[in-house]
Amino acid sequence: IVRGLRQRVTWWGDRSQTPVVLLHGFQDCGATWQFLADCLPQQWSLAAPDWRGFGCSEGAPGGYWFPDYFADLEALLDMLVPSAPARIVGHSMGANIAQIYAGVRPERLGWLVNVEGFGLARTDPGDAPERYARWLDELRQPLRDGRYRSVAQLAGVLRTKNPRLAPDRAEFIARAWSRPADEEPESTEVRLLFDPRHRLVNPVLYRREEAEACWARVRVPVLLVRGDAEDGRSSSVRAAADVMRALMRNLEIVTVPGAGHMVHHEEPEILARHIVEFERRFSAPSRGAAHARP
Repeated sequence: IVRGLRQRVTWWGDRSQTPVVLLHGFQDCGATWQFLADCLPQQWSLAAPDWRGFGCSEGAPGGYWFPDYFADLEALLDMLVPSAPARIVGHSMGANIAQIYAGVRPERLGWLVNVEGFGLARTDPGDAPERYARWLDELRQPLRDGRYRSVAQLAGVLRTKNPRLAPDRAEFIARAWSRPADEEPESTEVRLLFDPRHRLVNPVLYRREEAEACWARVRVPVLLVRGDAEDGRSSSVRAAADVMRALMRNLEIVTVPGAGHMVHHEEPEILARHIVEFERRFSAPSRGAAHARP
């Protein structure tokens, strides 16, 4: 139970008191870190929570507000890594949460691997009236729960959106993201697990200035991992990385050739090599035994 909600945690290895914590991105879930877990050292203990309203975790009846993720993360770290600086690997939304948190609680983390977590674009306060109106309008509409004829169809949709995704991995992700839509034994229909209220527009404008103020207070080593696939976002990704480099004193940046946004699904072997090397350089030698399985 995390702040009143049941949240699922997927473990690999023994349940140590110093696991590497894996934080998934938007619409994803902890189980799809499997490909990376397969490539990391077998003696590592890994823990991957499902954020509230994603995967198999409970949804929030009152909706979703970004600061709740910081409070959830703090509560999870108190449970999972109670007496040591936490080592975190985060993707996209999970990386953004962890990187802001690292500036809010500079002493709580040991290191952070940020996979494609660049923050959102700046917003204009003048957009607020229309944003509030859109949110109010969406609250009055029925929610759509994301149904597909079968796991195979969902896997095909995933591969259409991301051709770099291998067929077997697409099927694994499709199964992790869904559950049967009804109890009829002959039915193959599935629905997405994440709470459809996540699709509602956020009425609160993103304030990039606040995120950058938190980034500037990060003291732990941070490894920023980005894909270099030419998919129309290369210039914006480079610009965001340059901003982070200017703000964060202990930032390293590496690029995974041929990968897009979903680096941990597309190139887990390369990502794992970067993480292991980063861990080797920044974890104290005296803590090494605590990382291994008994």
